[in-house]
Amino acid sequence: MSGDDEQQEQTVADDLVVTKYKMGADIANQGLRVVMEAAKPGVSVVTLCEKGDALIIAETSKVFKKEKDIKKGIAFPTCVSVNNCVCHFSPLKSDPDYTLQEGDLVKIDLGVHVDGFISTVAHSLVVGATKEAPVTGRKADVIKAAHLCAEAALRLVKPGNQNTQVTEAWSKIAQSFKCTGIEGMLSHQLKQHVIDGEKTIIQNPTDQQRKDHEKAEFEVHEVYALDVLVSTGEGKAKDSGQRTTVYKRDPSKQYGLKMKTSRAFFSEVERRFDAMPFTLRAFEDESKARLGVVECAKHELLQPFNVLHEKEGEYVAQFKFTVLLMANGPLRITGGAFEPELYKSEHEVQDPELKALLQSSTSRKAQKKKKKKASKTVENATGQPMEVENETAK
Repeated sequence: MSGDDEQQEQTVADDLVVTKYKMGADIANQGLRVVMEAAKPGVSVVTLCEKGDALIIAETSKVFKKEKDIKKGIAFPTCVSVNNCVCHFSPLKSDPDYTLQEGDLVKIDLGVHVDGFISTVAHSLVVGATKEAPVTGRKADVIKAAHLCAEAALRLVKPGNQNTQVTEAWSKIAQSFKCTGIEGMLSHQLKQHVIDGEKTIIQNPTDQQRKDHEKAEFEVHEVYALDVLVSTGEGKAKDSGQRTTVYKRDPSKQYGLKMKTSRAFFSEVERRFDAMPFTLRAFEDESKARLGVVECAKHELLQPFNVLHEKEGEYVAQFKFTVLLMANGPLRITGGAFEPELYKSEHEVQDPELKALLQSSTSRKAQKKKKKKASKTVENATGQPMEVENETAK
C-alpha cells in the first residue's frame, strides 16, 4: 500500500464518515423492515428481493444529490434464504422461484453503501409467528442461539479483545441450544469500498481452519459486519447446484475478455457496481447477463456468492449487524427488531461467564450529546431527519 493510499483511508474518527455509515444504515434498516413486513404466506422470494433492492435504490438516490461524484446504492443485493438454505438465494425472474409458506424460517440479508461506506444487515423470522402461537422446537432453538451469538458479539467486539474470543463464545452458545455454527463462515472488517476487509472472525472452524486463521485484535475506529449463521444440523454448508446470481468484482484480477457479450457485461459491472456485490437481476437483459457472466467468472474477474444449503430437514438462522468501534464504545448501526416472546426454546445459555456477558448493558451514555449534532449533519445532507437507532440489546 503506498503512502498516498494510507493517507486517503477515511475512518469513523471523522464525523462525516460516521454520518455516511449511519445514512446507509438507516436505509438498510428500512429495507429490512419492508421485506420483513412483506414476508407472508403466498409471497414469492423474487418479489421480496425486488422489493428490498428497489427501496435501497430509491432511498439512496435521495441522499447527497448535489455531490455527483459520490456513488451510493446496493452494497449487497437482497437475498431471502428459507429453511435449510443457508445464504445467497436471490433468484432471477427466469429461475425457479420459491413461495413462502406458514412456518418457514426466513433469512433476509441486504446491504447499502453511501460513498463506499457499507452497512449490512440480516435477520431471521418465522412466517406467521405470533405471541399467541409462538415458535417452539428446533426452529425456536436455532433462532434463539443465533440471536444470542449476535448479542455476545456486540459485547465482545471492542478494542483490545481478540477475534478468537468471539469464535469461542459463538461455539458455546450454539452448543447450549444443541445447534452448530455454519463451518468456516467469516465476519469481515469493513473499509471504504471493501466489503471483505482483511481482519475476520471465523465461525465453527475445522482444526485446519483454526490453525490457518489469522488472530487479530480489534482496534478503535474499525468497522465490522458481524454475521452469525447457526444450524440445527452439522453446520456443513454445501453448494446445491442452484444458479449463482450474486457476484462481486475482484479488483486484483485482470483478463482480456474474448466475447463481445462478456465485455459489454463487464464494463457495465465496473461502471455501476465497482467492487460491490451485485445481482444479475439488476441487468435489463437477464439472458445477456447470464451469458456474459460465464467468461468473467471463469477467469476470476468476478467472485461468486454461491447458494449454499444445509441438509434437507434442518433449519438455519442468521443475524448480521454492522458495528462501528467508536472511542466511547461499540455502536451498532443496523439490526432488525427481535421479539423474544415469539420464540420459546427449552434450552438456555448455562455458562455463567456467558450469561453475565449477555446480561451486561451496551448503552453508550456519552454518545447522546453528539447524537443531535450528527442528526443535524444528516438532515443537512439528506434533507430528511435521521432515524436514531436503539443501541441496547433487545
